Amino acid sequence: MADKPHPGGIGSIGTNAVARVGYGAMQLFEATSEQDAAAVLRRAVELGVNHIDTASFYGPGEVNRRIREALAPYPDDLVIVSKVGARYTGEQPIPLAAAQRPAELRAAVEDDLRQLGLDRVPVVNLRRLDLGPGLQAEGDQVVDLDDQLAEMIALRDEGKIGAIGISSVPLEVLRRALPAGIVCVQNAYSLVDRAQEETLAACKAQGGEGIAWVPFFPLGSSLPGFPKVSDNAVVADIAGELGVTPAQVGLAWLLAHAPNTLLIPGTRSIAHLEENIGTADVALSAGAIARLDAVGGVEAPTT
Repeated sequence: MADKPHPGGIGSIGTNAVARVGYGAMQLFEATSEQDAAAVLRRAVELGVNHIDTASFYGPGEVNRRIREALAPYPDDLVIVSKVGARYTGEQPIPLAAAQRPAELRAAVEDDLRQLGLDRVPVVNLRRLDLGPGLQAEGDQVVDLDDQLAEMIALRDEGKIGAIGISSVPLEVLRRALPAGIVCVQNAYSLVDRAQEETLAACKAQGGEGIAWVPFFPLGSSLPGFPKVSDNAVVADIAGELGVTPAQVGLAWLLAHAPNTLLIPGTRSIAHLEENIGTADVALSAGAIARLDAVGGVEAPTT
Protein backbone atom coordinates (compact mmCIF):
# COMPACT_ATOMS: atom_id res chain seq x y z
CA MET A 1 0.00 0.00 0.00
CA ALA A 2 3.01 2.31 0.39
CA ASP A 3 3.12 3.00 -3.37
CA LYS A 4 -0.59 3.70 -3.70
CA PRO A 5 -2.83 6.45 -2.39
CA HIS A 6 -4.80 5.46 0.69
CA PRO A 7 -7.61 7.98 1.17
CA GLY A 8 -8.16 8.76 4.82
CA GLY A 9 -4.96 6.98 5.85
CA ILE A 10 -4.59 3.29 6.58
CA GLY A 11 -6.90 1.38 8.90
CA SER A 12 -7.48 -2.30 9.44
CA ILE A 13 -10.28 -4.81 9.20
CA GLY A 14 -9.06 -7.96 10.85
CA THR A 15 -5.58 -8.67 9.48
CA ASN A 16 -6.27 -6.64 6.33
CA ALA A 17 -4.79 -3.15 5.92
CA VAL A 18 -7.22 -0.91 4.04
CA ALA A 19 -7.67 2.74 3.16
CA ARG A 20 -10.05 4.31 5.67
CA VAL A 21 -12.29 5.61 2.88
CA GLY A 22 -13.71 2.65 0.99
CA TYR A 23 -16.75 2.09 -1.18
CA GLY A 24 -20.19 0.59 -0.61
CA ALA A 25 -21.44 -1.06 -3.81
CA MET A 26 -25.14 -1.44 -3.02
CA GLN A 27 -26.26 1.28 -5.45
CA LEU A 28 -24.61 -0.38 -8.45
CA PHE A 29 -27.76 -2.25 -9.42
CA GLU A 30 -30.75 0.03 -9.76
CA ALA A 31 -30.71 2.63 -12.57
CA THR A 32 -27.10 1.82 -13.43
CA SER A 33 -25.80 0.17 -16.60
CA GLU A 34 -23.06 -2.44 -16.46
CA GLN A 35 -20.72 0.01 -18.18
CA ASP A 36 -21.44 2.80 -15.68
CA ALA A 37 -21.03 0.42 -12.75
CA ALA A 38 -17.68 -0.76 -14.09
CA ALA A 39 -16.50 2.83 -14.56
CA VAL A 40 -17.34 3.71 -10.95
CA LEU A 41 -15.63 0.61 -9.56
CA ARG A 42 -12.49 1.09 -11.62
CA ARG A 43 -12.28 4.77 -10.70
CA ALA A 44 -12.62 3.88 -7.02
CA VAL A 45 -9.66 1.51 -7.26
CA GLU A 46 -7.66 4.12 -9.20
CA LEU A 47 -8.23 6.56 -6.35
CA GLY A 48 -6.89 4.12 -3.77
CA VAL A 49 -10.03 2.35 -2.55
CA ASN A 50 -9.20 -1.21 -1.55
CA HIS A 51 -12.19 -1.97 0.68
CA ILE A 52 -15.43 -2.69 -1.18
CA ASP A 53 -18.61 -3.64 0.65
CA THR A 54 -21.19 -5.83 -1.10
CA ALA A 55 -23.70 -8.67 -0.56
CA SER A 56 -25.26 -11.44 -2.61
CA PHE A 57 -28.68 -9.94 -1.82
CA TYR A 58 -27.81 -6.74 -3.66
CA GLY A 59 -29.48 -7.23 -6.96
CA PRO A 60 -29.87 -10.23 -6.36
CA GLY A 61 -26.25 -11.11 -6.98
CA GLU A 62 -25.98 -8.56 -9.77
CA VAL A 63 -23.76 -6.22 -7.78
CA ASN A 64 -21.36 -9.07 -7.04
CA ARG A 65 -21.28 -10.04 -10.70
CA ARG A 66 -20.60 -6.43 -11.70
CA ILE A 67 -17.71 -6.24 -9.24
CA ARG A 68 -16.22 -9.38 -10.77
CA GLU A 69 -16.74 -8.16 -14.32
CA ALA A 70 -15.11 -4.79 -13.58
CA LEU A 71 -12.23 -5.75 -11.32
CA ALA A 72 -11.25 -9.42 -11.75
CA PRO A 73 -8.52 -10.47 -11.67
CA TYR A 74 -8.58 -8.56 -8.42
CA PRO A 75 -5.75 -6.34 -7.16
CA ASP A 76 -3.72 -8.14 -4.51
CA ASP A 77 -4.64 -5.63 -1.82
CA LEU A 78 -8.38 -5.49 -2.54
CA VAL A 79 -10.53 -6.53 0.43
CA ILE A 80 -14.07 -7.47 -0.55
CA VAL A 81 -16.44 -7.59 2.41
CA SER A 82 -19.88 -9.15 2.14
CA LYS A 83 -22.80 -9.75 4.45
CA VAL A 84 -25.36 -12.48 5.01
CA GLY A 85 -28.70 -12.60 6.81
CA ALA A 86 -31.13 -11.41 4.13
CA ARG A 87 -32.34 -12.43 0.67
CA TYR A 88 -33.54 -10.38 -2.26
CA THR A 89 -37.27 -10.35 -3.07
CA GLY A 90 -37.68 -7.24 -5.21
CA GLU A 91 -40.80 -6.25 -3.29
CA GLN A 92 -41.50 -2.68 -2.22
CA PRO A 93 -40.88 -0.71 -0.12
CA ILE A 94 -38.20 -3.10 1.21
CA PRO A 95 -36.91 -5.52 -1.46
CA LEU A 96 -35.46 -7.89 1.11
CA ALA A 97 -36.60 -10.66 3.42
CA ALA A 98 -34.88 -12.19 6.43
CA ALA A 99 -32.56 -15.15 5.80
CA GLN A 100 -31.23 -15.76 9.30
CA ARG A 101 -31.12 -19.54 9.55
CA PRO A 102 -27.68 -21.17 9.55
CA ALA A 103 -28.32 -22.99 6.27
CA GLU A 104 -29.30 -19.67 4.67
CA LEU A 105 -26.13 -18.02 5.93
CA ARG A 106 -24.06 -20.78 4.35
CA ALA A 107 -25.98 -20.59 1.08
CA ALA A 108 -25.37 -16.83 0.90
CA VAL A 109 -21.62 -17.32 1.35
CA GLU A 110 -21.66 -19.91 -1.44
CA ASP A 111 -23.48 -17.38 -3.62
CA ASP A 112 -20.79 -14.78 -2.85
CA LEU A 113 -18.00 -17.16 -3.77
CA ARG A 114 -19.61 -18.11 -7.07
CA GLN A 115 -20.74 -14.60 -8.06
CA LEU A 116 -17.48 -12.90 -7.12
CA GLY A 117 -15.24 -15.67 -8.42
CA LEU A 118 -13.42 -16.01 -5.11
CA ASP A 119 -12.09 -19.01 -3.22
CA ARG A 120 -12.58 -17.13 0.04
CA VAL A 121 -14.44 -13.96 0.99
CA PRO A 122 -12.01 -11.94 3.15
CA VAL A 123 -14.66 -10.76 5.63
CA VAL A 124 -18.36 -11.63 5.94
CA ASN A 125 -20.71 -9.72 8.21
CA LEU A 126 -23.57 -11.50 9.92
CA ARG A 127 -26.44 -9.07 9.55
CA ARG A 128 -28.65 -9.57 12.56
CA LEU A 129 -32.07 -7.96 12.76
CA ASP A 130 -31.85 -6.68 16.33
CA LEU A 131 -31.93 -2.99 15.39
CA GLY A 132 -34.15 -1.08 12.98
CA PRO A 133 -35.10 0.43 10.74
CA GLY A 134 -35.91 -2.20 8.14
CA LEU A 135 -36.30 -5.94 8.36
CA GLN A 136 -37.60 -7.77 11.37
CA ALA A 137 -37.21 -11.44 12.22
CA GLU A 138 -40.39 -13.45 12.68
CA GLY A 139 -41.23 -17.12 13.06
CA ASP A 140 -38.40 -19.46 12.11
CA GLN A 141 -36.28 -16.43 11.25
CA VAL A 142 -35.80 -15.72 14.96
CA VAL A 143 -32.50 -17.55 15.34
CA ASP A 144 -30.23 -17.72 18.36
CA LEU A 145 -26.97 -15.84 17.95
CA ASP A 146 -24.90 -18.83 19.05
CA ASP A 147 -26.37 -21.02 16.31
CA GLN A 148 -25.54 -18.37 13.70
CA LEU A 149 -22.01 -17.86 14.96
CA ALA A 150 -21.39 -21.60 15.00
CA GLU A 151 -22.15 -21.68 11.27
CA MET A 152 -19.99 -18.63 10.59
CA ILE A 153 -17.10 -20.17 12.52
CA ALA A 154 -17.50 -23.40 10.55
CA LEU A 155 -17.33 -21.42 7.29
CA ARG A 156 -14.18 -19.70 8.54
CA ASP A 157 -12.63 -23.01 9.58
CA GLU A 158 -13.38 -24.39 6.12
CA GLY A 159 -11.58 -21.43 4.54
CA LYS A 160 -14.65 -20.08 2.76
CA ILE A 161 -14.51 -16.82 4.71
CA GLY A 162 -11.48 -15.13 6.18
CA ALA A 163 -13.03 -13.34 9.14
CA ILE A 164 -16.38 -12.63 10.77
CA GLY A 165 -18.10 -9.30 11.27
CA ILE A 166 -21.51 -8.48 12.69
CA SER A 167 -24.12 -5.89 11.76
CA SER A 168 -27.23 -4.23 13.18
CA VAL A 169 -26.54 -5.28 16.76
CA PRO A 170 -26.80 -3.56 20.14
CA LEU A 171 -23.91 -3.60 22.59
CA GLU A 172 -25.09 -6.67 24.48
CA VAL A 173 -25.23 -8.77 21.32
CA LEU A 174 -21.77 -7.61 20.28
CA ARG A 175 -20.42 -8.63 23.67
CA ARG A 176 -21.93 -12.10 23.26
CA ALA A 177 -20.35 -12.39 19.82
CA LEU A 178 -16.83 -11.27 20.74
CA PRO A 179 -15.49 -14.76 21.56
CA ALA A 180 -16.07 -15.70 17.90
CA GLY A 181 -13.31 -13.25 16.92
CA ILE A 182 -15.37 -10.39 15.51
CA VAL A 183 -13.26 -8.07 13.31
CA CYS A 184 -15.80 -5.39 12.37
CA VAL A 185 -19.20 -3.99 13.28
CA GLN A 186 -21.62 -2.35 10.85
CA ASN A 187 -24.31 -0.32 12.58
CA ALA A 188 -26.27 2.80 11.67
CA TYR A 189 -24.31 5.77 12.96
CA SER A 190 -23.67 9.36 11.97
CA LEU A 191 -23.00 12.82 13.37
CA VAL A 192 -26.73 13.24 13.96
CA ASP A 193 -27.50 9.68 15.10
CA ARG A 194 -25.20 8.51 17.86
CA ALA A 195 -27.44 5.99 19.54
CA GLN A 196 -24.65 3.42 19.10
CA GLU A 197 -21.91 5.48 20.74
CA GLU A 198 -21.36 2.87 23.46
CA THR A 199 -21.03 0.13 20.87
CA LEU A 200 -18.46 2.20 19.00
CA ALA A 201 -16.55 2.73 22.24
CA ALA A 202 -16.56 -1.01 22.91
CA CYS A 203 -15.11 -1.66 19.45
CA LYS A 204 -12.42 0.96 19.96
CA ALA A 205 -11.50 -0.53 23.35
CA GLN A 206 -10.63 -3.95 21.97
CA GLY A 207 -6.96 -4.92 21.74
CA GLY A 208 -4.61 -3.63 19.07
CA GLU A 209 -6.29 -1.18 16.72
CA GLY A 210 -9.71 -2.26 17.93
CA ILE A 211 -12.60 -3.73 16.00
CA ALA A 212 -13.29 -1.88 12.76
CA TRP A 213 -16.34 0.37 13.03
CA VAL A 214 -18.01 0.61 9.62
CA PRO A 215 -21.11 2.82 9.91
CA PHE A 216 -23.99 2.60 7.49
CA PHE A 217 -26.25 5.65 7.03
CA PRO A 218 -23.08 7.71 7.73
CA LEU A 219 -24.87 10.85 6.57
CA GLY A 220 -28.17 10.04 8.25
CA SER A 221 -31.01 8.06 6.78
CA SER A 222 -32.89 8.94 3.62
CA LEU A 223 -36.00 7.44 5.20
CA PRO A 224 -38.73 9.97 6.00
CA GLY A 225 -38.57 11.40 9.49
CA PHE A 226 -34.92 10.58 10.13
CA PRO A 227 -32.30 13.34 10.51
CA LYS A 228 -29.82 14.06 7.74
CA VAL A 229 -26.33 15.41 8.33
CA SER A 230 -26.58 17.81 5.40
CA ASP A 231 -29.62 19.51 6.96
CA ASN A 232 -27.73 20.46 10.13
CA ALA A 233 -26.96 24.18 10.46
CA VAL A 234 -23.58 23.68 12.17
CA VAL A 235 -22.50 21.29 9.41
CA ALA A 236 -23.58 23.77 6.75
CA ASP A 237 -21.70 26.62 8.46
CA ILE A 238 -18.46 24.65 8.70
CA ALA A 239 -18.80 23.44 5.11
CA GLY A 240 -19.14 27.04 3.99
CA GLU A 241 -16.11 28.11 5.99
CA LEU A 242 -13.97 25.35 4.47
CA GLY A 243 -15.37 25.51 0.95
CA VAL A 244 -16.44 21.87 0.97
CA THR A 245 -19.79 20.09 0.94
CA PRO A 246 -21.84 19.28 4.05
CA ALA A 247 -21.49 15.58 3.23
CA GLN A 248 -17.72 15.90 3.28
CA VAL A 249 -17.89 17.56 6.70
CA GLY A 250 -20.09 14.76 8.04
CA LEU A 251 -17.78 12.05 6.72
CA ALA A 252 -14.63 13.87 7.87
CA TRP A 253 -16.08 14.10 11.38
CA LEU A 254 -16.56 10.32 11.41
CA LEU A 255 -12.90 9.79 10.49
CA ALA A 256 -11.77 12.23 13.19
CA HIS A 257 -14.12 10.91 15.87
CA ALA A 258 -12.68 7.40 16.17
CA PRO A 259 -9.49 5.98 14.65
CA ASN A 260 -11.05 2.54 14.09
CA THR A 261 -13.75 3.99 11.80
CA LEU A 262 -13.76 2.87 8.15
CA LEU A 263 -16.10 4.57 5.68
CA ILE A 264 -17.95 2.87 2.83
CA PRO A 265 -20.07 5.65 1.29
CA GLY A 266 -21.95 4.44 -1.77
CA THR A 267 -22.81 6.10 -5.05
CA ARG A 268 -23.48 5.29 -8.69
CA SER A 269 -21.79 8.52 -9.87
CA ILE A 270 -18.09 9.05 -10.52
CA ALA A 271 -18.40 12.73 -9.57
CA HIS A 272 -20.02 11.80 -6.25
CA LEU A 273 -17.44 9.07 -5.72
CA GLU A 274 -14.65 11.61 -6.15
CA GLU A 275 -16.40 13.96 -3.73
CA ASN A 276 -16.66 11.20 -1.13
CA ILE A 277 -13.01 10.23 -1.49
CA GLY A 278 -12.10 13.91 -1.32
CA THR A 279 -13.31 13.75 2.28
CA ALA A 280 -9.87 12.43 3.09
CA ASP A 281 -8.43 15.86 2.32
CA VAL A 282 -10.86 17.77 4.57
CA ALA A 283 -9.00 18.96 7.67
CA LEU A 284 -11.28 19.80 10.56
CA SER A 285 -9.78 22.10 13.17
CA ALA A 286 -10.11 21.31 16.86
CA GLY A 287 -12.68 24.09 17.08
CA ALA A 288 -14.74 22.68 14.24
CA ILE A 289 -14.64 19.21 15.76
CA ALA A 290 -15.82 20.62 19.12
CA ARG A 291 -18.73 22.38 17.40
CA LEU A 292 -19.67 19.18 15.61
CA ASP A 293 -19.32 17.07 18.76
CA ALA A 294 -21.82 19.37 20.42
CA VAL A 295 -24.38 18.62 17.70
CA GLY A 296 -24.91 15.20 19.20
CA GLY A 297 -24.07 16.11 22.76
CA VAL A 298 -21.07 13.79 22.75
CA GLU A 299 -17.73 14.74 24.20
CA ALA A 300 -14.70 14.39 21.97
CA PRO A 301 -13.13 10.93 22.38
CA THR A 302 -9.90 10.56 24.32
CA THR A 303 -7.01 8.64 22.84
